[in-house]
Amino acid sequence: MADEVVSTVCINDTLTDDELRSVLARLDCDKDKEVFGLVCKRWLHLQSTERTKLSARAGSHMLNRMAARFTRVLELDLSQSVSRSFYPGVTDSDLAVIAEGFKCLKVLKLQNCKAITDKGLALIGSGLPSLQSLDATYCRKLTDKGLSAVAEGCHDLRSLHLAGCRFVTDGLLLALSRNCKNLIELGLQGCTNITDSGLADLVDGCQLIRYLDINKCINVGDFGVSKVAEACSSSLKTLKLLDCYKVGDESVFSLSKFCKNLETLIIGGCRGVSDESIKSLAAACKNSLKNLRMDWCLNISDSSLRCILKQCENLVVLDIGCCEEVTDAAFESQGNGEIEFGLKVLKVSNCPKITVSGIGMLLSRCNSLEYLDLRSCPHVTKVACDEAGLIFPEFCKVNFTGSLSEPDILV
Repeated sequence: MADEVVSTVCINDTLTDDELRSVLARLDCDKDKEVFGLVCKRWLHLQSTERTKLSARAGSHMLNRMAARFTRVLELDLSQSVSRSFYPGVTDSDLAVIAEGFKCLKVLKLQNCKAITDKGLALIGSGLPSLQSLDATYCRKLTDKGLSAVAEGCHDLRSLHLAGCRFVTDGLLLALSRNCKNLIELGLQGCTNITDSGLADLVDGCQLIRYLDINKCINVGDFGVSKVAEACSSSLKTLKLLDCYKVGDESVFSLSKFCKNLETLIIGGCRGVSDESIKSLAAACKNSLKNLRMDWCLNISDSSLRCILKQCENLVVLDIGCCEEVTDAAFESQGNGEIEFGLKVLKVSNCPKITVSGIGMLLSRCNSLEYLDLRSCPHVTKVACDEAGLIFPEFCKVNFTGSLSEPDILV
């Protein structure tokens, strides 16, 4: 019998680079993609050149090596941990390497990189014209000068997050208006130098904004919010105004008039908001509103809350904490068939007029709850609920004492 001839074929001699890239593209798991690069130097090179996302620590030498190896990176994350930061962390020298070495970059994350300055941001602006997203949250040394350079150099910028950048002023908003017409996300939480005038300038050029966070921007009032509502009427979906104490009914009426697609509204601490404007909001956004936070809105009572619960059929998150005028009546059936609530998260902490009876009425009309905050309600305790025989939804976390963490959706 003739000996069988066994033919050995090397996969590297058979498959082209494009075919190997096709194999790599079909791997969904990041771990599998890493293993792909361990086969041989050729596969490692292909895996490196196809990688689009990187997370790294600071260091110019390391960043230079990464830029040479990963030539198609679109997203780079250099964010530092608040609790485990290292000195000096990311510096302007690192940003210089990024601006020169990662020319395809579209997303740059620099959260808590407290050492970077306007000098480094100016290099990003001049070196990365394709940049679409920048997160410089809590980069506390940045001012309008460096951030305006980014606006002037990155005309396709769509997302900018600057929470805690306390030196930002209206000047940056003017630069964004003039240069970044495609801006859709802007986070300015705690930028207390922002005013109504700046918001008016912003939306004069940026009218596609979907997400605007101006929480704790204490110099923003009704004029600025009304300008945003009118200019971004078809696009605005999320507006955050926590502790903007100058904001009142006029802002909510403007949102009701123009922003029929609004999904998230945060007005906690806006004590000038009253029942009439909330009723208007309930009617205008009845099909879109999903998340409403109005804790510490002391003029809110049962009448507007009933409208929200009755009309906003897609509402899943509601915070009425510290709304002292709200009573059990807010949850009573109004006849003509009981309306089922689709709420998943409800906060009624520090509502002294709500009792176990009110919670019972709520539970009879809402079996979808996943988190219920009952802290500091003097008439609603665990013992009282047990004695009344209340049955909470199977997977609902009930917070009586503050021992449970809040869902991320409330942040």
